Amino acid sequence: MIIPIRTATPVHRTPLANHAILAANILLFMILDLFGGAQSQEFKNQYLVLHTDFPAFHEYFTYQFIHADWMHLAGNMLFLWVFGNAVNAKMGDLAYGLLYLAGGVFAAFAFGINGDADLLGASGAIAGVTTAYLALFPRSHITVLYWLFFVGTFELPALLMIGLKIILWDNIISPQLSGPGQVATSAHLAGYLFGFVATMFLLLIRALPRDQFDMLALLKRWNQRRSYRQLMTDPQTRAAAQYGTVARPVSVTPQQAAAEVARLDQIGGLRLRIAECLDDGDAGAAATLYEQLVAIDPAQCLSARHQITVARDFYASARYPQAAAAFERYVGSYGSTSPEADEIRLLLGIIYARDLRQYEAAERHLEAAWKKCSQGTRRTQCFDWLNKVRQALGKPVIDG
Repeated sequence: MIIPIRTATPVHRTPLANHAILAANILLFMILDLFGGAQSQEFKNQYLVLHTDFPAFHEYFTYQFIHADWMHLAGNMLFLWVFGNAVNAKMGDLAYGLLYLAGGVFAAFAFGINGDADLLGASGAIAGVTTAYLALFPRSHITVLYWLFFVGTFELPALLMIGLKIILWDNIISPQLSGPGQVATSAHLAGYLFGFVATMFLLLIRALPRDQFDMLALLKRWNQRRSYRQLMTDPQTRAAAQYGTVARPVSVTPQQAAAEVARLDQIGGLRLRIAECLDDGDAGAAATLYEQLVAIDPAQCLSARHQITVARDFYASARYPQAAAAFERYVGSYGSTSPEADEIRLLLGIIYARDLRQYEAAERHLEAAWKKCSQGTRRTQCFDWLNKVRQALGKPVIDG
């Protein structure tokens, strides 16, 4: 048996809504099942359980917060903790709370269509949270606990763990092999469908913050690779892409096309690992991976926040050529929009002058910074370094 116990996705803000849902589930179980008597059970079964043969409106919500026994509760709360915190942090409290409740309602409707048994438990809503995690963090990894003859842990990609193990095996294949049971698989499957579709829609309309690692970005890159492979089957197009419009047709083997696809996959994987290292606060590891990235494609530039963090790590560790190159990419990509661009140009000028003795490059950046510095210590610093560089180049100093 294997169960998920944590994900590799960092949580940068407190998931208050998920904590509140967890607390509500546990508190109700303690009141109704742990400390409650026969009257509590009667109240629970009469007013809180979803009676699919003749349901009351409120039962579509109350059934999501009650459980049959402590094993039922523990399993659901574990999944909610593992996947819900990251989803809540990404979505925000209100959107996450609505997703949880709506997923539970949708799961209840689907279960009611396929049967007339009573329904209780948070698993339909949690199924929606699980596939919401898959849509938001498809390339993340999940640590799972296993036990057969011994106990241990290992990591699985989220696509494999959620898509193949949790959805396909646990809710489709296994019930077919073991026969009908007490697990509401139709509610689970409906919850999975709702959570994935709803989250993808929110990403598509940009109601949720997008990044290069969500499922839409993954599908976009897959489609780009597919289109690239299709285009490169035409020798004329392939030759024009490599050598310009005057090139003669050349033949590219399937091995060469496959190598290019592998290169693109390697670039995407490195960018993901860099982001994960930076989110974990390990700028040194991110800088090492960044060197591998630009060795594959020198034109690669990270997001503004990640690029400047890596560049500063190079500078702090006295790796000045790498720092200069990383800062150059930052200025080239974000110089027109970043409020830090002028400060970075000044720092680049100092690195080129003091640490690399590349005075022409230093002069270029210091002059650009000088034009933007209006007053204060930064202007004085820029003035002093610019005159030092001009002296080194045999040029007359400027009058401040």
